[in-house]
Amino acid sequence: MMDNKPEECSVCFNDYDENRLRPRTLPCGHTFCSQCIDNAIKNGQLTCPSCRAEHAATAATQFPISYAVEAFVRKLKNTQLTTEEVVPAKPYEGPTRGISKTLRSMVQEQMSSISRLITSSEEVLSQLGEYRGQLGDWKTHHLQLQDRLYALVEQNKSAMKLLELEDTSVVDMTTQGEEGKTQLQAMLGNLDTVNTPQEVGTTIDTADEYKMKVEDWVRKCQELFPDVKTVHTSVKVQETIREALEMTTTETGATADPVHLGDSASSIINKVQEITGEIPQKQLTVEDLRRMSEPVKRLVEAGRVVAVKRLVEAGRVLAVQEDQDGRRSARITLQDGQLYLHSLLRQPTPAHAHTLQESEVVGVLEPSCTLAFLDLGWAGSTRGRVTIRLTPDTPLARQFVLLCTGQQGHTYRNTKLLEVVYKGSQWECVGGGDYESNDGEGGAPLLPDLQGQYRESRRAGAVLARGGPRGPRCAQFVIITRDRQDCCQWPNVFGDVVSGLDVVRAAVNHSDITQVTVVDCGVVLPL
Repeated sequence: MMDNKPEECSVCFNDYDENRLRPRTLPCGHTFCSQCIDNAIKNGQLTCPSCRAEHAATAATQFPISYAVEAFVRKLKNTQLTTEEVVPAKPYEGPTRGISKTLRSMVQEQMSSISRLITSSEEVLSQLGEYRGQLGDWKTHHLQLQDRLYALVEQNKSAMKLLELEDTSVVDMTTQGEEGKTQLQAMLGNLDTVNTPQEVGTTIDTADEYKMKVEDWVRKCQELFPDVKTVHTSVKVQETIREALEMTTTETGATADPVHLGDSASSIINKVQEITGEIPQKQLTVEDLRRMSEPVKRLVEAGRVVAVKRLVEAGRVLAVQEDQDGRRSARITLQDGQLYLHSLLRQPTPAHAHTLQESEVVGVLEPSCTLAFLDLGWAGSTRGRVTIRLTPDTPLARQFVLLCTGQQGHTYRNTKLLEVVYKGSQWECVGGGDYESNDGEGGAPLLPDLQGQYRESRRAGAVLARGGPRGPRCAQFVIITRDRQDCCQWPNVFGDVVSGLDVVRAAVNHSDITQVTVVDCGVVLPL
């Protein structure tokens, strides 16, 4: 409905106005009239009539007015009015006297110029309305951040009060302890100088009294300190504030380069997006991912790079693949400065996700993809990542990439390790990767010809295919866990573990190797 008649509310179908039917935009991006928003608020919650997103709300006035929609409605009404009033009932035949054709042409040209300028001004007014709405959103966000900052300040004050009370208690107990120690030291001197039985009895009784007093003091100190609530609150508040400060640290200081907005014909909102680095839906590209690892010179470019990084860190960037069975998607994550493409899965696409075609992302893998990963887990948790450097341009390595990314529908994800061979000896190795039956009987090759030039190795971490490139189950992989001490070498090696061999060895020592699974898998994007 919004596409066909944007001038009317899609709930009540009434045209927007500047009173009860004033258009307001929800955080999810959909716009409705104030009256319908008020009617939809129930128990402090508003469910968007379009996307069913939930928003905390008490009144329609807390949502920003859509000045862009208002400007559009005004423009539409003006256009209708002009059409009704200006167009004459019969063709204009021109004045019968007094104005020559030349002057009439000049008048018509001036009228056309004014009409074009009116149209341009209306477009700018619409942009200003939209920009004002954006400014309103930012003011709302600043107020929300301000409230959160105030809350942090109050938490900090509360933590400080607890520390002050604890410090006062420590000072009091320290004073008591110093007095007790002084009294005990005095008693040592008195006991050393007693001369009569009466003095001995009196001094010992006094000493016992002081000893009991100090022993009671020691017991109280052990019971009272440290105060768990004070210490825990102080540490957690410090961590929270430190993280908040680190998140708000920006590189746009006084020495930042000036922002060049480029084409003056761009709309105001487009320029705003350039400055903020905001990336509208469907405008993310593989080039944006590549630029995350490159130095940038312009502030505008840096803003976009930061925006892309935040999207990736928030899990909102996915590679998608469409086929006859529907859509599959793969997460793209960032860790230690490297981008990881995970296995394609049939999973719901998160709201407001930015998607790239899987073919575009995978296109950057050839022929330079040399790093793949397997995340191993057991006992209900992921224990570590195993990163494998593959031998480029070998068929077994390409097959391994296919099964790590799931490009052909099959994946190592959720497969289990199958067996440990020669455990404890120099030939110890572990096998897995039966993507078909997950019991060691499957794992047929995905590529028709896996013959190639392969290496030999006697080192731990070597990765090879079960039965070699001609084996009927050669999609299964074998990881060598110990260096060979004899003169022989493992043949048909197509990769080596470069990190995480300790994870593989820990899996080998697990009580039941079949309980160890490939929790996740994928490749490192060479961007």
